[in-house]
Amino acid sequence: MKKGSPARIAIEDRAAGAMGAIARALPRRTTLALGRSLGRLLAATDRRHVAIAMDNLRRAFPSWDDTAIRRTAYGVYAHFGAVLLDLLWLEGRTRAELEGLVEFEGAEHLRHAEAAGRGLLFPTAHFGNWEIGGIAHAAFLRPMHVIARPLDNPRLDRRPSALRTQTGNTVIYKRQALPSILRVLRSNGVVALLIDQNVVAAEGVFVEFFGRPACTTPVVAALHLKTRCAVVPSRAVLLPDGRYRVICGPPLEWQPTGNRRDDLIGITQELTRRVEAWVRDTPDQWLWMHRRWKTQPRAEDGTAGEVAVP
Repeated sequence: MKKGSPARIAIEDRAAGAMGAIARALPRRTTLALGRSLGRLLAATDRRHVAIAMDNLRRAFPSWDDTAIRRTAYGVYAHFGAVLLDLLWLEGRTRAELEGLVEFEGAEHLRHAEAAGRGLLFPTAHFGNWEIGGIAHAAFLRPMHVIARPLDNPRLDRRPSALRTQTGNTVIYKRQALPSILRVLRSNGVVALLIDQNVVAAEGVFVEFFGRPACTTPVVAALHLKTRCAVVPSRAVLLPDGRYRVICGPPLEWQPTGNRRDDLIGITQELTRRVEAWVRDTPDQWLWMHRRWKTQPRAEDGTAGEVAVP
């Protein structure tokens, strides 16, 4: 069936609706266990992406043996299976229902940053459960604006959008997002965005990630240099007992050098270093099946393009 066809859109939407109904009807622990089982089942059939994950893991952890590599790769699928079903379980839940599921660490960094009055960027990664970080932030601290790419299936896209906004957040879609982000920051608002995926050379700068050049968006660096907004890297870790810990790290501290390109690369490297530390701490909670190192430097100069901020 052709991708994007009306029939496929409808089937995918009905399947998601049925899975969501099952997840919400079950006790949450059962939902998480079911998600892990489905994730492992998918790993057993998704040879292509398991191979990508294992290759990435071998390069990142060269001292690991094949048993550890395979166990972690399958663990990644189990983790994201649990997270996906948990997001379906979370649809429509009240703040009271969320209170026992989430704890905060480092919230004082957010409050201090917001007090400066220049807006706050909340860079995160495809790690743990990045969606719960935004949901919990809005429920317990302050609503934020979430940068997202719409799903190819518009009927499916309504589901994550509703989840992201159910506690008061606003979704900004990536296309033409920059003017909206600047308006939010200039009104001392909060913007959350993901910074850990490969980008094409024209949109990124190369920084080291697990010792390899990784083409990375410098948009957080560019926005910080332009607006002097606060930058607080944050993540949401799934704990062994099924709760989440939202960890707000120390704010970025950067003294501009006067060389914009050096600053873009330096800030982006610092943020990427923090993401790497998160992943090293809990490797099975990051999206290893993504081709993070797909774009590589040009042989002649080893550089990529920049993001222009008006």
